[in-house]
Amino acid sequence: MLEKLSPNQRLLLAVALSFAFFIGYTTLFPPKAPNGADANSSVQTTSTVTQAAAVNSTDSNKSDFSTVKTVTSDTLTTVNAKEFSLKVDTLGRISSVLLKNIKHDGKDGKLAELIPVEGAKPLQMRFADETLDALAQKTPFSSNVDDIVLGENGKAEVTFTQVLPSLTIMKKVTFFSDGHYEANINLSEDKKYSLYLGQHPKINDKMMTVIGGMVYAGDKLTTIFKDGNVEGREIFSDVHLVSAFDQYYATIMYGFDKSTQVVVERDINDNPVSYLEGSKAFAFKGYIGPKEYKALNAIDPVLVNAIEFGFFTFVAAPIFKVLMWLYGIFGNWGWSIIALTALIRMVLYPLTQKGMVSMQKIKEIAPRIKEIQEKYKGDPQRMNAAVMEMYKKHGANPLGGCLPLVLQIPVFFAIYRVLLNAVELQGASWILWVNDLSRMDPYYILPILMGATMYYQQKITPSNFTDPLQEKIFKFLPIIFTFFFFTFPAGLVLYWFINNIFSIAQQYLVNKQFQASRVARHEAHLAEKHHEKD
Repeated sequence: MLEKLSPNQRLLLAVALSFAFFIGYTTLFPPKAPNGADANSSVQTTSTVTQAAAVNSTDSNKSDFSTVKTVTSDTLTTVNAKEFSLKVDTLGRISSVLLKNIKHDGKDGKLAELIPVEGAKPLQMRFADETLDALAQKTPFSSNVDDIVLGENGKAEVTFTQVLPSLTIMKKVTFFSDGHYEANINLSEDKKYSLYLGQHPKINDKMMTVIGGMVYAGDKLTTIFKDGNVEGREIFSDVHLVSAFDQYYATIMYGFDKSTQVVVERDINDNPVSYLEGSKAFAFKGYIGPKEYKALNAIDPVLVNAIEFGFFTFVAAPIFKVLMWLYGIFGNWGWSIIALTALIRMVLYPLTQKGMVSMQKIKEIAPRIKEIQEKYKGDPQRMNAAVMEMYKKHGANPLGGCLPLVLQIPVFFAIYRVLLNAVELQGASWILWVNDLSRMDPYYILPILMGATMYYQQKITPSNFTDPLQEKIFKFLPIIFTFFFFTFPAGLVLYWFINNIFSIAQQYLVNKQFQASRVARHEAHLAEKHHEKD
């Protein structure tokens, strides 16, 4: 079927499929409205818990942390560092983590709050014994420290204690200035309980970003649980880390014993709820903050596995490492993206060159192909045989123009995910008007330039349209893509724009090459005729 399509029909099909993918994904998986906490809220917070422990949930393995019983908790201990402010409430949970760097601020100008108001909180404990759990949820912890200020590379240990009639719980937590913590939980008696990871941050929720939970276990096996798409309950062992994440931020627990069971089940909205099955003496580590590669790698190399790029991670991960390497050279993410585009074009050059040459050859023999189609229009079998023979004779591959596009799709989506998920681009300026490569161009200059170069690329690319309507639709694609890219991060639009520039340059060279070849053939033909005349 594909061989019956012209090169531009195949090109149109490939572009249309890509465009349909974007639209279809957005339609099927629309972004959910952020539900972050107010950074300027008072010290007192309100959270909700269930009447029964999640481990005893009877509603099809759903955990309900959004309704039923309200428990009021006050801030017990505050930890201040250069990059964040953290609060632990009287229920022994991390109730707030505010990022102080302005590059993390939301559009409303408020500090980024990584702990949602509703849902389970990090360090929250739930007992299997309903009576014990109900008592624990209304008995406050005490702390040996009220306020802590961490200096650079600083750390501080805090002991949180909860005394129940039949049980004493002691949480010793060491907080570090880089955002991670180390915890030891000790119970006076062995009781079955679950320790919750907490809900993922709800700062960013852009199109085509994966948001939800992750379990990295066993032999480098990553399992993703997307919001709104969790079914039943899954239990894991030999877990290296468990994460709840949005586009740029994550709440992570790691460093626990391999025998620890990690449970992921759905809440009432079919979003993931993750918790660890604790023990009488239980040690683990945690991190709450941005998914910055260098910061995570410095804390513990295992944490970089919390940065995921979806289906094309196998392509995106090495591209991201190359991008970081280029940043080390240029010191600017914008110029690094341009350099990355150049490197990718160099790698794909033979492939794109072959496609462009094939399209030129098909354009040259198009009149002969049309003659064959007219000659054998009543005999499709002979027509196809004659057309394929013509292709073979002139070294033209009917799939040559389409195959390079298809093979580049994984690369494009990998780069898309890299530039969309790299928190390093937050607040990263490029030139003049581009002050944040992670957000849309405020003046739409890059999308317009991208659309203009796409249009010009069409103008110089060989075309062989037979359907006027198809040609008109194809000519409108630059306009459609321009409006489509208005909301894209400036970093991604910059990549596409520079990629168009390289495509134009390469197409120009191919066109010149074929033009010179035609002139040479024409001169040779004239010389031959002149020789025959003599």
